[in-house]
Amino acid sequence: MFDLLIEGGELVDGTGAARVRADLGITGERITAIGQLAQATARTRVNATGRIVAPGFIDVHTHDDQLLLHAPAGPHPKLSQGVTTVVTGNCGISLAPLLTDSPPAPLDLLGTTGWRFDRFADYLDALEQAGPAVNAACLVGHTTLRARHLTDLNRPATPEETQHMAADLADALQAGAFGLSTGLYYPPARAANATEIIAVAAALTRAGGVLTMHIRDEGDAITAALREALFIGKTLGVTTVLSHHKLVGTANHGRSVETLALIAEAAQTQSLCLDCYPYNASSTMLLPERVHQSSDVWVTWSQTEPGTAGRSLFDLARERNQPPQDLARALQPAGAIYFAMSEADVSRILTHPLAMIGSDGLAHDVRPHPRLWGTFPRVLGRYVREQRLLSLETAVHKMTGLSARRFGLHQRGVLAVGHFADVVVFDEHQVADRASYENPTQVSVGIEAVYVNGRLASAQGQTRDLHAGRVLRRQQSSKTTSGKART
Repeated sequence: MFDLLIEGGELVDGTGAARVRADLGITGERITAIGQLAQATARTRVNATGRIVAPGFIDVHTHDDQLLLHAPAGPHPKLSQGVTTVVTGNCGISLAPLLTDSPPAPLDLLGTTGWRFDRFADYLDALEQAGPAVNAACLVGHTTLRARHLTDLNRPATPEETQHMAADLADALQAGAFGLSTGLYYPPARAANATEIIAVAAALTRAGGVLTMHIRDEGDAITAALREALFIGKTLGVTTVLSHHKLVGTANHGRSVETLALIAEAAQTQSLCLDCYPYNASSTMLLPERVHQSSDVWVTWSQTEPGTAGRSLFDLARERNQPPQDLARALQPAGAIYFAMSEADVSRILTHPLAMIGSDGLAHDVRPHPRLWGTFPRVLGRYVREQRLLSLETAVHKMTGLSARRFGLHQRGVLAVGHFADVVVFDEHQVADRASYENPTQVSVGIEAVYVNGRLASAQGQTRDLHAGRVLRRQQSSKTTSGKART
């Protein structure tokens, strides 16, 4: 007797292997049988004939720290696109450990309230108590640690400050954090050098944690920035994830050939991978120095002038007869979408064997980048079905099994007996993103059912259960690649 039997579907198991026609039996929160199960009895039977049955997608690059605590009442931006697990705290930005009423940018990308956790363990406990909609694997942000301990963010940390940050990271890893993230690109962390990062992150080596890095530059100086990140990861001896790998600025279009070759060479001697999203525009805080690299810039929010959200910075600047860079300064604090990437680079990076999929969506933007709502269906619809750049099996692997292995998400990301029943059922012929830059919160189509730990969490894009997820806590390990998560 199964609690749930999903029968007649084409199973794409997350390993990259070819699909098979099989039934999936689920008891409680686990997959308990895979095969021809037509004669079995079940409390609930789901006919998946003509549909793909796959592991729930893992969004490896999110800023969902607050969203996990306060889920929306309507459709969920992650559940509606088949995501069952998120990795939070990326780009050096985590909601804990920090007590403040005025977080410095870019920490305010997580919102300006909720900075109430003195220890990372307190955040994980609060998240557990809230009952998240999806499973959460949480990272500690290096910039958050800097904001907590440095009196002046425009200089390297002193040995004493470094020691305090390292102690906070060790405490967080003990509580179950999966690793450390950096955001050396952003003003509060630009003064940090490799020596500081290595000293703060030393506990990763002992605990088997992951290091994710928003590198120092993704434009003209990207090669030097990559070499710095590779040096830090190799020195620490931990799995290093290069965050949202991309090339910005027209002068750098096409350089993914160069950067991917550098990454592939380094991956022969160190544990290395990258994440990316399927769009040729990025989004983060509004930075005046980024404006000249972009063909257009859209404002996603502005505390100074809220009414500019959704408008082109260039159009506004022309209307006001002032340089766009000056207007960008006047609108701060603010966020923006930057159209500065090449579609050819996006496709090349997306199809690279080391690339995982991450949305990098910002849930608190007034007019967010559409990647918050559309990333995973966009890969399946645009890049698999329409452009045929990837097989369906490879794309699912990049969204599931590869991600679970790299982050040490034990018994998730692959459909296998004994694994947690995180499952998505979708129509490969119809799945597509509907979120656009003009209408960024439109729900995707073709994602028919999403199960989180065996519970129906979303059906046809509509939320059914907002509390089926779990806080995942990483167990200590002597080697990064053998780390496991407990729930």
